[in-house]
Amino acid sequence: VTALMDNVAFISRHILARTFYPLPQKAIGVGSAFEGWSPQQLDVLYQVLVPLTPPPGHTFQLEQDTVGQMPGRNFRIRVKQVCTCTGEQGEDMLCFLHHPEEELRANQQPSLLHTLCTGSYLDVHKTVRWFNHLLSEASVAFHGWHLLLLPSRRSCKMLLSDNENSFKVEVLFGVQEGDSEIYVTSQPTETPFTPRTVWPETYSVAELKFFGHIARSAPRNSCHLKCLQFLARALLGTRFSTYSVKTVMMHLLNTLPVSQWASRHFLDRLGDIIHFLNRSLLEKRLDHFVLGNQRFPQEIVMPMDIQTVEPPNLFHHLEQNPAAHTTAMKELCILQM
Repeated sequence: VTALMDNVAFISRHILARTFYPLPQKAIGVGSAFEGWSPQQLDVLYQVLVPLTPPPGHTFQLEQDTVGQMPGRNFRIRVKQVCTCTGEQGEDMLCFLHHPEEELRANQQPSLLHTLCTGSYLDVHKTVRWFNHLLSEASVAFHGWHLLLLPSRRSCKMLLSDNENSFKVEVLFGVQEGDSEIYVTSQPTETPFTPRTVWPETYSVAELKFFGHIARSAPRNSCHLKCLQFLARALLGTRFSTYSVKTVMMHLLNTLPVSQWASRHFLDRLGDIIHFLNRSLLEKRLDHFVLGNQRFPQEIVMPMDIQTVEPPNLFHHLEQNPAAHTTAMKELCILQM
């Protein structure tokens, strides 16, 4: 999947030459399918994150939304024009700041501010529509596959099929925070409506790197992914989200010695996960794994404020909803029977 998207990025660089649209970079496979497990036995969704970098003559500036009422950390991407009079961006490029409007309109493609932005901010909906069009133009990248684009406002969803196989792909767009493994992305928030210029922060790349870090040091027959997959599937349809189960697993992987995850310890580790879940339920608190984690592997680059922020409580909703808490307790009891 990532190879296909890399082909799209390669072809798109030729299509986008001499334009001022964002530049798609190497795709990053994220989520369970790329971490080595899946909560679904069938109909696996492959999620890829396509980082975007600003075109010549433009910069991206991330601005945290501190007044919004949406959960999590959310950002807006301010697009700014920068002077290109020195010719460093290309000798034949006109400076958006210092050339007359008439000359720019007659001799140069429009600025990103006039194509994919609402006001000064990169617009998720416009970006998705633009990339869908780009996919159609770069269809040669899917040689041998039939591409069917599916409706979606905040990501590009597609069904790829050939004579024997088919699979679903969701392309999310992101802008990297500095040189870290944290991105702001087009993914929707948990609220029913996410403003089109809001880009929530995602930790999926950092989590992917964390699983890779564990894989490099764990025993060859490590059972951690089997444990995660087993419980995620067992708890489908309950009050426990797949992400909460994954969060518990990551906390334990960061606490227990990797030698304790050998396959012979499978039942013991399942017990540890269920015990951790039970304790979190009783306390109505499950800390986010990445945010506020002072013990995150140092090889995974993080913004400074990520490690010092107060970790959100993933079970906050259970504090607000006693009935949901009671149901979750019963569901966990059934699992333990």
